[in-house]
Amino acid sequence: MEILSYLLGFIMIFNVALGISIIFLERKDASATWAWLMVLLFIPIAGFFLYLIFGKPISNRRIFTWDTKSRLGVKTAVQSQLRSLEEKNFTFKHKEWKEYEDLFYFHLRNDDAIFTQDNKVDLYTDGVKKFDALFMDMEKAKDHIHLLYYIIRDDELGKRLAEVLIKKANEGVEVRVLFDDMGSRSLGRKYIRRLRNAGALVEAFFPPKIPKINFKINFRNHRKLAIIDGKIGYIGGFNIGDEYLGKDKKFGYWRDTHLRIYGDAVRNMQTRFILDWNQASRNDIFYEERYYAAIPAGDVGVQIVSSGPDSEWEQIKNGYIKMILSAKEFVYIQTPYFIPDESLRDALRIATLSGVKVKLMIPNKPDHPFVYWATLSSVGDLMNAGAEVYIYQNGFLHAKTLIVDGKIASVGTANIDVRSFRLNFEVNAFLYSKDLTQQLVEAFNDDIMLSTQMTKKLYEQRSLGIRFKESIARLIAPVL
Repeated sequence: MEILSYLLGFIMIFNVALGISIIFLERKDASATWAWLMVLLFIPIAGFFLYLIFGKPISNRRIFTWDTKSRLGVKTAVQSQLRSLEEKNFTFKHKEWKEYEDLFYFHLRNDDAIFTQDNKVDLYTDGVKKFDALFMDMEKAKDHIHLLYYIIRDDELGKRLAEVLIKKANEGVEVRVLFDDMGSRSLGRKYIRRLRNAGALVEAFFPPKIPKINFKINFRNHRKLAIIDGKIGYIGGFNIGDEYLGKDKKFGYWRDTHLRIYGDAVRNMQTRFILDWNQASRNDIFYEERYYAAIPAGDVGVQIVSSGPDSEWEQIKNGYIKMILSAKEFVYIQTPYFIPDESLRDALRIATLSGVKVKLMIPNKPDHPFVYWATLSSVGDLMNAGAEVYIYQNGFLHAKTLIVDGKIASVGTANIDVRSFRLNFEVNAFLYSKDLTQQLVEAFNDDIMLSTQMTKKLYEQRSLGIRFKESIARLIAPVL
């Protein structure tokens, strides 16, 4: 008993020390700090281990590295664009883009996101069509195929992917596959071994150093990128799995948004892949011109913007806020999870109260219950400010899309929640094009026809059980 008392005393002292560390040393935001202090207070023993796994911040050391030539090349291009914007002599391919030069500058300065003006972009909202196009492009690959997906499953679609990659590797094409260790935890060694035996290079992002014990499990690479021969790039919400083809009975039809990009923006997508690959692999990729063979192909403006727990700023979230506050007519949002922090919540309230029409679309079913309850809690505030909220009924909505005034948009991997903005490694394409944005608007309006509107009356009819779940979920939202 005496030993137990000493042990409990030590744990309580350690709990207090950990609480002080969270408050004064780790500089978490206030909501996350209070959430973790509550965890430590109410479950002091288990809370300590939960914090080690889910709460401890990532190291401040630089985790993404690249060779000097690549780094200097990007820095030179960024500085050149910054100077041109500051000196007001930047040449815009379309004069209407000048309206958003502060947004270009913002992403350039905070994320080295080079602005490209000569891209051809194809939009996919259906998984079958997206993967048919991707596999067709991979079949035509001559030099290399680079894939990064949060989830890769060894199911029908995953096997189809493996067959294409093995075939291309046997033809002498360089094949690199990077997946998130947590997201692809069900991916077996046999699948990976088949690819490696064919000559493909396969790596996991943040694998555990000790089997079954991963203290970086909370930091997930949620990016989805595919680059073929340095000329074609894919970015968006679809992972590799049969559910993304609508074959999972639980979710039904899978509604997502993905882009196929052909043009100079692919260079920036390639850089993002190389940085992630070099973090995960001992076989670093160094600069070679063949990796940056993109060809000007259209007139869509694109910036590739990344964010993650290693970043000083929440680049994608701040980009969303800047877009929302620039709106004059409307803001349309599609997201599977809607748990905005106060800054984003305020931006949406300000837009709505300023006469901007704000429409939010969320799914009608959860894939993560706590996150879904927190989403339901958050939409009430938005409706009170005057926004319209729609519940998508035709399966599962997984699209991560923000559209402003039919002129600019963002499509990528970041959901509107704390995890995406602060804990996950994400990547989005910020788009400048009336024609492409109009396609996104039309897709949104088509989805409204397959949705029901959440009215204040319906919202107030929620059961006490649902309200209780929402309250709990909202309290722990900062650590979900």
